[in-house]
Amino acid sequence: MAHITVLGGTGYGGSAVVREAARRGHQVLAVSRTAPTDPTPGVTYLTGSVLDADVLQRAVAGADVVFEALSPRGDMAGQVEGVFEALVALARQHGVRLGVLGGASSLLVSEGGPRLIDVTPMPPEVRPEADLGIHKLETLQQSPDDLDWFYVSPAAEFGAWVPSTETGAYRTSDDVLLRGPDGTSQISAADLALAVLDEIEHPNHQRRRFHVAH
Repeated sequence: MAHITVLGGTGYGGSAVVREAARRGHQVLAVSRTAPTDPTPGVTYLTGSVLDADVLQRAVAGADVVFEALSPRGDMAGQVEGVFEALVALARQHGVRLGVLGGASSLLVSEGGPRLIDVTPMPPEVRPEADLGIHKLETLQQSPDDLDWFYVSPAAEFGAWVPSTETGAYRTSDDVLLRGPDGTSQISAADLALAVLDEIEHPNHQRRRFHVAH
């Protein structure tokens, strides 16, 4: 059993990771700005802002793995970069493995091809979030060797607003975007959570990014 902290533990992706971690019998701390409307039995919830250094310290101390799934919206807009830098420092200090729910924008559309962000029109209001995901990945890739991390890029179509089906399965790649027979790139939050917990329990992507899709 591992001690797993999920930052953004009541959000779309984070809450799915919380549920799957609890289902597998891990000790889970979910940290979020708001209390859950439907708390998962056996999970400890810490309501507070990670902009508060004490909350971030409590989230990391005593954890084996911290999974970051923060949304850069609301009062977190423009703030996640600083929080992430502090989180990396705390993870190194405490010897904690750091997992990050990133984005798909930095994935290659084909082997040796351009990045998705470079060939896909993106609304101006979405671009900062995509840039943040790339910034996190580059920060991890440039981090000292004593930081154990993994970064998971979901399918291109991922979010509470995207209709998706829980299949109980997933495919992975390193840097190339996965698409289904119909050309779409999708994954449900529940199936992404399977991949995250499989990685936590059986590390195969230490200091590496991986991509998951149906």
